[in-house]
Amino acid sequence: MNVHPNSSFLDRTLNNLKSGWQAIAGASYDATVASDRPDLPEGDQQRIRQQMLDCLGSKGGEVSARARAAALGHVYLALDMTGRERFLRLLASEFGINQKQVDEAIAAVADSDSPSARSKSEENLRRALVAPRVKLLTQFNALPEGVKFLVDMRADLLSLLAKAPELKGLDNDLRNLLESWFDVGFLELRLITWDASPAALLEKLIAYEAVHAIQSWDDLKNRLDSDRRCFAYFHPNMPNEPLIFVEVALVNGIAGNVQKLLDGNAPVIDPDHADTAIFYSISNAQKGLAGISFGNFLIKGVVAELASEFKNLKIFSTLSPIPGFRKWLDEVLAAGQANLLKPAERRALNLATGRTGGAKGSLKKALEDDAWCRDENLCHALQAPLQRLAAEYLMKTKIKDGRARDPVAHFHLSNGAIMERLNWMGDNSANGIRQSCGMMINYLYNLDRIEDNHEAYSGGRRIKASSSLKNILNG
Repeated sequence: MNVHPNSSFLDRTLNNLKSGWQAIAGASYDATVASDRPDLPEGDQQRIRQQMLDCLGSKGGEVSARARAAALGHVYLALDMTGRERFLRLLASEFGINQKQVDEAIAAVADSDSPSARSKSEENLRRALVAPRVKLLTQFNALPEGVKFLVDMRADLLSLLAKAPELKGLDNDLRNLLESWFDVGFLELRLITWDASPAALLEKLIAYEAVHAIQSWDDLKNRLDSDRRCFAYFHPNMPNEPLIFVEVALVNGIAGNVQKLLDGNAPVIDPDHADTAIFYSISNAQKGLAGISFGNFLIKGVVAELASEFKNLKIFSTLSPIPGFRKWLDEVLAAGQANLLKPAERRALNLATGRTGGAKGSLKKALEDDAWCRDENLCHALQAPLQRLAAEYLMKTKIKDGRARDPVAHFHLSNGAIMERLNWMGDNSANGIRQSCGMMINYLYNLDRIEDNHEAYSGGRRIKASSSLKNILNG
C-alpha cells in the first residue's frame, strides 16, 4: 500500500495550531476575516499594520502580549501564498531598521568625549541596529508551536526571495534568530524505531524523506529493522518534529547499489556481525532551517553512537547521490567543450549508437532518452566516459569560493570525509538516472583522519580522494 501522508499530517498540524492560537487570541477575535480574504487585499493591510504596531506596544501585561501575537499569527495562518507575501512585504518594508536613528547613533559614538559616554552611545547604536520586527518575531516564540511557526514562515520567505530580493533583510533577521535558537548544544540526538517511536513521527519520516522516497509502511519498517538505524535531531521547542535525520544500514563491506541496500526481501543480517555502517540518506526535514547547519554534528554524533553500540564496525561510509552531475554535463554539452571524449570512448559510443561524428553529438544523442540505461551495449559504451566525467565534476568543478560544486560532496568533505568509490548504476531509479546518470559515490569517514580532512578542505579547499577515483579521473 502506497502512502502519501504529507497533506494529512500537515493539515492536522495546521488545524491544531490554529485552534490553539484562537484560544489564546480570545473569543472577541474574528478569525474569519483573513479566511474570507486570504490574499490580504490593500484594504485589509491597514488592519494588519495596526496589529503589528499593537504587538510592538507595551499596553497590558504578558497575557495581553501573547494574545496579540496569537491573533496576528492566526491571521498569517489563514492567508494564502499571495496574502503571506503581502504580509511579509509589510513586515519587511515598514518594521525594519530606522536609518535615521542608526546615523544619529553612529554620530553620537564618534562624538563621545569620555569612556562612559562612548559606552552609552555604543549601547544606543546596538539597539538602533535591531529592527522592530525582531521583537515582533520573538513574541511568537512564547506561543505553543511558535518556533515551528517561525521555521515555516521562513520557508515561505525563502520561496519568495528570488523574485523579491527586498525581503532579504527580513530573512537575515529571521535566520539570525533561528540560528541562536537552534544551536547544536540545544538539540537532542534521538534514535527512531518502529516499535517505540509514535506513529505520527513515523508518518513524518515518510513525508520528509528527501533522498530515496519511502514507498509504503512496509518499506519504512524495513528501513527500521534490526540491521538498520535511523537517528534524528530534535529541538526542545519542537519535540515532535525532526530537524534532520539520517538512515543507516549495517552491512559487511561498502555497499554500491541503493536498490539492493533497500531491498525488503533481502535477508536481515546480525548487526553485531556487521563491519560497515552505510549512511544512505540524510534529509533536512525543515525547509525553514535552510542554511543553518547541524548536519556535520549529526554525522559525528551517529558515528559515536554506532561505534559504542557495535564494536565490530570498522568502516563508516555513505552511499550518496551526485545530484548536480547531469545538470553540469548538460551545460558542458551545450557549451560544445572540445575533447570531451577520448578517441576510444568516441569510437565505442558511435558503434553503440550507429552514429559518426563528434563527441558532443554522440553523447548528447545517447543521453537524450533515459532508456539508454536499459540498452546493454549503449550502457556499456557510456560507462567509461560518464564515470570519468563524473570524477571530473566531483573533484575539479568548483563554485566561486572554491567549494565543490556538488552540494552533497561539499557537505561530506566539510565533515571530514574523502571521496572513496564511484559506483556505476548505483541508483537505477528514474530519479537516479535523471540526476546522476545512475551513479552514486561512497564518501568514507576514517575516524583517525576526519579532523585532518576537514581542515584540508575547509582551510585550503583541497579535496581528498582515493587512488581509484584519481585513476578514473586520469583514465
